[in-house]
Amino acid sequence: MNKKRSGIIKLVAAAVIFLLCGYTVLYGIGDYGSAKNIILGLDVRGGVSITYEVTDATFSAEDFNDTKQKLTDRAEALSTEAEVYVEGDRRIVVNIPGETDAEKTLERLGQPGTIEFMTQDNGEEHVWLTGEQISTARAAERQADLTDATEYLVELTMTPEGATAFAEATEGHVGQPIYIVYDGEVISAPTVQSVITGGQAEITHMESAEEAEYLATMIRIGNLKLNLDTISHKTVGARLGEEALSKSLLAGAIGLLLICLFMIVIYRVPGLVASFALWFYTVIVLLALNGFNLTLTLPGIAGIILGIGMAVDANVIIYTRIREEISAGVPVSDAIRSGFKKANSAIIDGNVTTLIASIVLMWRGTGTVQGFAQTLAVGILVSMFTALVVSRILMRALYDLGVKDKKYYGIEKKRKVVDFVGKKKIFFALSVVLIICSFGVGVMNNSKGLGMFNTSIEFAGGRALTVDFDKSYTINEFNDTVVPAIAEKIGSNDIQAQKESNTNRYTVKMKDVEESTMTEVKNMLVSDFGAAEDSMEESFISATVSREMTSAAISATVIAIICMLIYIWFRFSNIRYAASAVTALIHDVLIMLGFYMVSRTSVGTAFIACVLTIVGYSINATIVIFDRIREMVNSNVDKKDFHTIVNQSITDTLTRTINTSLTTFVTILLIFILGVPSIQEFTLPLMVGIIAGGYSSVCITGPLLYVIGHKVLNVPKKKSLGVTANYGKDKKKKKSIFK
Repeated sequence: MNKKRSGIIKLVAAAVIFLLCGYTVLYGIGDYGSAKNIILGLDVRGGVSITYEVTDATFSAEDFNDTKQKLTDRAEALSTEAEVYVEGDRRIVVNIPGETDAEKTLERLGQPGTIEFMTQDNGEEHVWLTGEQISTARAAERQADLTDATEYLVELTMTPEGATAFAEATEGHVGQPIYIVYDGEVISAPTVQSVITGGQAEITHMESAEEAEYLATMIRIGNLKLNLDTISHKTVGARLGEEALSKSLLAGAIGLLLICLFMIVIYRVPGLVASFALWFYTVIVLLALNGFNLTLTLPGIAGIILGIGMAVDANVIIYTRIREEISAGVPVSDAIRSGFKKANSAIIDGNVTTLIASIVLMWRGTGTVQGFAQTLAVGILVSMFTALVVSRILMRALYDLGVKDKKYYGIEKKRKVVDFVGKKKIFFALSVVLIICSFGVGVMNNSKGLGMFNTSIEFAGGRALTVDFDKSYTINEFNDTVVPAIAEKIGSNDIQAQKESNTNRYTVKMKDVEESTMTEVKNMLVSDFGAAEDSMEESFISATVSREMTSAAISATVIAIICMLIYIWFRFSNIRYAASAVTALIHDVLIMLGFYMVSRTSVGTAFIACVLTIVGYSINATIVIFDRIREMVNSNVDKKDFHTIVNQSITDTLTRTINTSLTTFVTILLIFILGVPSIQEFTLPLMVGIIAGGYSSVCITGPLLYVIGHKVLNVPKKKSLGVTANYGKDKKKKKSIFK
């Protein structure tokens, strides 16, 4: 097969695969694949809200909090984006995003009650253990050994105390049933086949997967310390409304088109290939979100945006390398091969470092942190595939078809080397001043009783006002008319509104305010918007972001940073690279925190996603520069001093830094311009973080690496052949390349 025919086959195959994937995203195959089936969070679609009330006459705060946490665990088993918060003194509200059938969701979550495992001996009941002694209960299936038919079962794991009790119970009742009783009703009566020790048991012979799941759910829900009654279960509308999602999608599409246009103008034929790879990336990510049943919320959108940035970045790195090779006189065919090869290490190291962070966040995080990490991990894997596999295949195919002239690829112009290291004192001082001043503003606000941060009701809790109106507003109309009027009265835009489906009833959550202010709000709703005064229900609500979620997010971030440090240390064979990268990363986070303090931007769940996004974005940009430094160290035939190498590396990668930052910034800017206020509060800090990340990559990381080496380890500054040997090892040799 000649190369031209091979090129045609590759292009046709790529087009067919893309069209098939695109068709699946738009229309689906049967009930699968369509983007409309992606589960959307409460903020962009709505879901089901279930309110429980404690029926015990008296109870301790410890038991109440324990019950809330266990409900949270169960809710998050249905969706990582589930919300659980306290309303008043005795109620717990559970919100499950993406659901539309309140009855079915309540059945899946389970009606809280008491589970007991008991036997009957001579007509007398004897309770051996309760639900509190069951650690886990989950539905499972397996293939039968002889018939190869599917068996459905429930797997139980017991606490040490439960294991002892269950061993005693089964020892005396082999061949007899053990009754599983839920609130006085027998829901299952499996027969004991043998003595069960070790705290592991199976309930087999379930008729279907649904029956197994139902029994497992009832056992899980039955170990609450308090008795709960279901007060209401209802479907609620999105907080932001469908318009917010449609505008974000429109902005994203426009952003992608602008990025593609930019790439084509700057990189010509490679830019065209990058454009196809970006759209292919988008299609695959949408398919993955559907296939893995991931819930998409604003934090999840942040993960996708970061993935787009990294996908663009990978292509920019590759095509810049190709142009450098062409400018050095290398034939186009060899330049393509060499460009991909030289870009591999930077792309892989940058993506793997961020992937490590996402895995840690999935492992240790909860709620929206997990949702963010899941979409980020999907985006990273897909971006690596499209950049390193799809782009490579298409580039070779176009070359084989005759696109061989170097004018189609461009030549990288040599830039005058900028002395970034020489200006390090200015850069460091600027960062220190910004951080100190911004934190000073935060301390000053805190001394005034305003708090260092403007924490939202998601972190601080507040009030919920439920009202019936004499007309039906769409959630968009409500957000555009009623919510701004409330915001003006209470002096805060931190308001969340939801609508109960098929009613004129709305719930408005807001910060805690004075009683006089709340009275003004109620009167305004009655006089200006036709609210029914006798329908108003008011209650205090707790934070939806629990202390457990916050502490889990912090610990996960710290562990992720440590893991990234270890990986960079391992890959670059020098802890100074890792220390410099992590220090710059902390710099970017501090800049973002300072912005939140000064701007008084609301700190909610999106805040966590913003910080994590910048962590991933910043570390990726730093890796690219460090990879170039390492390469120059290992090929330093001209015996340049390290001062020159750092400046040269930053200058050589400056085009990549500017182009990647610009394309990502433009995409987020469009979402900011077209978005509703809540989305603007989410995207504005992201734009600040991107600017901070680009600045630190260029002006902080390299000079900091230089300072750490010379100031801490007393390595000579210039004109020494041994200088660069401390900053990189030739992987093919045991010794450094300089003797």
